[in-house]
Amino acid sequence: MELPSFEDLPVAGKRVLLRVDFNVPLKDGQVVDDLRIRAAVPTIEALLGRGAAVICCSHLGRPKGQRNPDYSLAPVAEELAGLLGRTVRVARDPDGPPEDLEGLAPGDVALLENLRFDPREERNDSTFAAELASLADAYVSDAFGAVHRAHASTAAIAGLLPHAAGYLLLKEVEVLSRVTEKPEHPLVVVLGGAKVSDKIGVVRNLLDKADAILIGGAMANTFLAATGLDVGSSRIEADRLGEVADTLKAAEAAGVRVELPDDLVVASAFDPDAAASVVRAEAIPAASMALDVGPSTRARFADEIKGAATVLWNGPMGVFEWESFSAGTRAVAEAVAGAPGFTVVGGGDSAAALAAFGLTEGPSHISTGGGASLEFLEGRELPGLVALTTG
Repeated sequence: MELPSFEDLPVAGKRVLLRVDFNVPLKDGQVVDDLRIRAAVPTIEALLGRGAAVICCSHLGRPKGQRNPDYSLAPVAEELAGLLGRTVRVARDPDGPPEDLEGLAPGDVALLENLRFDPREERNDSTFAAELASLADAYVSDAFGAVHRAHASTAAIAGLLPHAAGYLLLKEVEVLSRVTEKPEHPLVVVLGGAKVSDKIGVVRNLLDKADAILIGGAMANTFLAATGLDVGSSRIEADRLGEVADTLKAAEAAGVRVELPDDLVVASAFDPDAAASVVRAEAIPAASMALDVGPSTRARFADEIKGAATVLWNGPMGVFEWESFSAGTRAVAEAVAGAPGFTVVGGGDSAAALAAFGLTEGPSHISTGGGASLEFLEGRELPGLVALTTG
């Protein structure tokens, strides 16, 4: 996909509305993880360097169309100001108001209040998009984590202003396209997390591209059950068993190896203090549930990753937040961080795991958009990208 670059927009002396993804975790009014804020800084600084005034806009959380101080972007503005080394003006409302931006001059930065305080944002409302557009002379999209949503600030607005993509969005599309369109082989895809339903589309879309697909996390339970194994009290998606069985057959026909856990760390309760034990995948006790992959699987998956030319990882191998069930995710994270090939991590929990283990410097690319990256990898059209090419 060829996106227009903001470097081709004339922005000197103009106001640019920059859609960023500042949907970051907060605790006690402070930003806990500033990855997404830091990711937007290069585009902001480039626009400022070219003589623009930058008006950033973003959503934060799910305030359900109501003003809620718990979801205010004020703490984000403070964090951004520190990263930029300059004042960031905070507007009171998602659409300004215009008087809050009065006197905004080239070199200045402002941040609109949480877009989702206005219910029209998520409805892709044309009137709200027009109100946003009235604040600026051009629009730049740099919020990869939001482009899979057809919202006013990601879709409708593109038809109202000269528009283009920022550095982050261009980079995300370039990297993920490299995986889906022209990967170096062998391509090893590592998928984990809770739900098969979230990622079965990725498996199917990559069957003609991947050399091996490694399945861990709770989604592996459904795959194991689809092969006929008894997975005890492990979480499965029973309504997906037929689809998984068909996918395994399709993978075999395509010559793609789907590697499932051969051993698992199980416990009798979903509890961080539950006693953990390692069992073979075919010998899970009836009253036990799988909460991580076992040592044999860890070693096998790590070897696959280290031998790959391209690696895509999305989803933890177990409940990595709990020490007793973190070894599988740590092993994959370490293998990905140390692999010699081109390594891409698909955001969300995988990015959080890398941060928890101090391994964020290792992978070639860490995506800022969990849901957006999954939909891109499934081959879906993302409304925010389509709007930039057709709006």
